[in-house]
Amino acid sequence: MKPDLVADVGNSRIKWGRCLGGFVTEIASLEPDATATWEQQLAFWNATGKNRWVVCGVHPPRRDRLTEWIRERGDEVLLLHSWDQLPIRMAVPHKERVGIDRLLNAVAAKTRVAPKTPIIIVDAGTAVTVDWVDETGAFAGGAIFPGFRLMAQALHDYTAKLPVVEVPQWPNPQMPATTTAMAIEAGVFWAVAGGIQALVRELRRHSETNGDPEIFLTGGNGSLIAPVLDHSVQFWREMTLEGLRISAEAIP
Repeated sequence: MKPDLVADVGNSRIKWGRCLGGFVTEIASLEPDATATWEQQLAFWNATGKNRWVVCGVHPPRRDRLTEWIRERGDEVLLLHSWDQLPIRMAVPHKERVGIDRLLNAVAAKTRVAPKTPIIIVDAGTAVTVDWVDETGAFAGGAIFPGFRLMAQALHDYTAKLPVVEVPQWPNPQMPATTTAMAIEAGVFWAVAGGIQALVRELRRHSETNGDPEIFLTGGNGSLIAPVLDHSVQFWREMTLEGLRISAEAIP
């Protein structure tokens, strides 16, 4: 199936991509329940006619709500929800438990590296994933930990006086921080950045006998993280959506 639009339903936002000329050329980050905004986005893209969609998501109720809305419009929709729908091999014991967004990132990344090149993929969103694609091109697992918003919310929820602090809006928060809010912001930012650094370092050590890996970075907070990482990374905002497009086009 060759899609006109692709959609990735996350835990906080829905990301849409517009497909033209064999690529995802435009993206939009939308509220998960704002159908009026969805219609406005289609109008902005001049895509109000009949469209072919591919949808995936790690939040099944919201994913299914979007899918139903698409069908009610009279559009065609393909739902990708299982690893065995994707053009990728798996080197983990419980294939069905891996988040499909992690696998779609791997599908996309494999198209940008030479054969037998291992890959590290960092996705910095609500949760942060740091994943490994081995030199055979198989998804081989990785690590998951809380992102900015989850860490900040946990500090508020499980302490008596710490306020809720918004996700940092710029890289490299001031240190030493001089207010409680700024201290939380700095702590959350550097905890995420440092966690990514440590995990990338461990995976690079793991790859010493398999060649130097390519490192990709994506996710809603990827642009904030990229400037402070020690290793050279390729920031690819559309990675998950490209994985959706590539996977859909691989289905006969």
